[in-house]
Amino acid sequence: MRSITPLLPFAALALPLSSQAWGQADTSPPVSAVAASTDLQPRPDNGRHVYEVSQFARFAPQTALDMAQEIPGFAITALSADRGLGEASQNVLINGQRITGKSNDAETALRRIPVSSIVRLEIADAATFNISGINGQILNVISKADTLHGNFNWRGRLRGRVKPSFTNAEVNISGKLGKGDFTLGLGNNNAFRAGGWGPDITRNENGDVLVTRDYFNYFDEDTPRLSSTYSIQSDGGSIFNANAAVAIQRSRGRGTYDVSAPGQLPSTEISANRGSGWNFEGGADYEFALGGGRLKLVGFHRAEHSPTSGVFRTDFTNGDPSTGERFDQVVDEGESVLRSEYRWKSGKSDWQASLEGAFNTFDATSELFELVGGNFNPVPLPGATSRVEEKRAQAIITYGRPLSDTLSLQASLGGEYSQLRQTGPGGLTRSFIRPKGTLALTWKASPALTMSSKLQRKVGQLTFGSFLASVDLQNGNDNGANPQLVPPQSWLLENEANLSLGKIGSIKFKLDGELIDDLVDQIAISPTVEAIGNLPSATARRAQRHLRSRHSWLQGREARSGTRASKDTGARCVVYQPSLEQSQHKLLEC
Repeated sequence: MRSITPLLPFAALALPLSSQAWGQADTSPPVSAVAASTDLQPRPDNGRHVYEVSQFARFAPQTALDMAQEIPGFAITALSADRGLGEASQNVLINGQRITGKSNDAETALRRIPVSSIVRLEIADAATFNISGINGQILNVISKADTLHGNFNWRGRLRGRVKPSFTNAEVNISGKLGKGDFTLGLGNNNAFRAGGWGPDITRNENGDVLVTRDYFNYFDEDTPRLSSTYSIQSDGGSIFNANAAVAIQRSRGRGTYDVSAPGQLPSTEISANRGSGWNFEGGADYEFALGGGRLKLVGFHRAEHSPTSGVFRTDFTNGDPSTGERFDQVVDEGESVLRSEYRWKSGKSDWQASLEGAFNTFDATSELFELVGGNFNPVPLPGATSRVEEKRAQAIITYGRPLSDTLSLQASLGGEYSQLRQTGPGGLTRSFIRPKGTLALTWKASPALTMSSKLQRKVGQLTFGSFLASVDLQNGNDNGANPQLVPPQSWLLENEANLSLGKIGSIKFKLDGELIDDLVDQIAISPTVEAIGNLPSATARRAQRHLRSRHSWLQGREARSGTRASKDTGARCVVYQPSLEQSQHKLLEC
């Protein structure tokens, strides 16, 4: 595999992105011209560790993300995939504010902030910001867009037998708009061209060859996305933020398999799939002083349209009629969220009360066709077309305070109400009330070592597509519908230690344990039909070690183990699986 990133075809784009080209003078010296320290050692400032922009000069950063990735002992956490906004999940703030939105994650937001707009970076304990849901070390990016700035990147790629990838690129601009700050970005960061080829041999337990497939696969995808943000702060301290994004998606895939098997005629299998669609999201929040605290009101809406089609066909070399199937599906999703947060301080203690309501919809229309006589004829597929609706509300109160100069506490307690409604054959309407909360401790054991522990009562969410029937064309497996699914819930204990190794880099240890109720899993119903169902209980353990050098991440061993047990509930699809290492399933009832 060869990868290149030639920049000459895009050199002309750099000119209009310079501040002079925009008609505004930039009097600040370039980052590379500022004298840099010999190491990324932060300076203490009122309990926070501050990094100056000049300290990153030797890395030639272009954006805030480039700088954040060089901070020893810090890694950006993943964005929660749950529906709704919920409590904060990522450990990055911008000017002390949580990043709102769903596709507007921390990496996307930081990539839009040019280095010239950054005042400083701060690493601080989450308890000092009084933002529910996050604990441990938080990155706060202080930025100020005085002039118009821009940045771009392009990641071209060439690979043998695969089409060139020239569309993975991004352009961002940021600056002042009236009294506020704005960013505007156009990117196709998820674009790729990929493929695979070679022999695929299936053997039995004795090593005898059952099937040989000489295959060639090809996949490509483009998801161009236009996004923007705007923020403004009044003289009285009120803060308004707005964000919007629209994207289109196109994907294609094709695989050809020349099949030979003892005692069978040679054949050619062809699989093809395509997808297209669009998605939109927009949100806004307004924060202002009220009483002895601050109230934030948040609104968010998302919509997505996703038609897909997949075909699997077998052609025989002796001229026999081809066989095959086609599965078409159109999915329309919607999500609307209203949220309020009220924060106040009492002595050394920080409080926050939040209330959120969400309405989600999932409409799927699916069709199955069978190839007969050269034509695809409709085949009944019960449970494949349906509408799922969810109404959900949650209330959380959070308390945090420093217990000492090096130890801080954050605790939250609340509950969630959800109503799931499915239309179509076998559709049900069900309601759930679930408690949820966290207890987190963070200890700054030394300037180089930070340790944190969090005990959490989690309430999971169901993937709406799991309610519906579907077909795996290539493997010949059907996925049955199961309207009896219930959301999982669990007790999760997370322990993490971050150790800075100075000029060498940093190392992170993480040890998790989880007790799960109503685990969602795949269940065998017959030799060719499966369904998504619930396991009454399960346990899981995970250990991770990450070593980070100055130039790359070196991920150490990651071990997972656990056990699962179940009982006959008589109401849902359940399965007995003694351990994660065993794959044999025993159906109890479905």
